[in-house]
Amino acid sequence: MKITKLLLVLKPIIFRIAFISWLMFVTFSSLSSFEGVDVSYINIPHFDKIVHFGFYFVMVVLGVFAFDEQFKNRFGPQKGLIFMLIFAIAYGVIIEVLQAGFTANRQGDVLDAIANTLGALSGMWIGKSLFSNRWPLK
Repeated sequence: MKITKLLLVLKPIIFRIAFISWLMFVTFSSLSSFEGVDVSYINIPHFDKIVHFGFYFVMVVLGVFAFDEQFKNRFGPQKGLIFMLIFAIAYGVIIEVLQAGFTANRQGDVLDAIANTLGALSGMWIGKSLFSNRWPLK
C-alpha cells in the first residue's frame, strides 16, 4: 500500500523528468555533429525524416502525460494537447533555425520541420486517443 502511494506521489515527477530528458536528447541530437559516424548500413530512404517524426511524436506523448500530471486539476487534456502541439512545432522550427544559423556541420531543412510537425500531430492524435476514455475530447 505504501509503494502505491509513493508511486502516485512520484508519478508527476517521473513524467516531468522523462519529458525534460527527452527534450534534452532531441536538442543534443539535433545540434550535435555526427560527422564521422557511419550510417551507410542503414538503407532506408529518408531515414532522417523518420527519426525527426519519431523524436517529435515521443516528445508530444511524453509532454501530454507530463502536462496532465502537473495540471490535472486546473486544465483538461484538451489544453495539454494543444499546448504540447504548439510547443513541439515551435521547438522544431527553432531547432531548424539554430541548425541553419549556428552549427557548422548541420543544415536547417524545411522537410525536417514538416517531419517534426507530422510527428507532433501524430503524438497529439495518440495522446487524444489515450485520454479519450477518461475525458472525451470534442
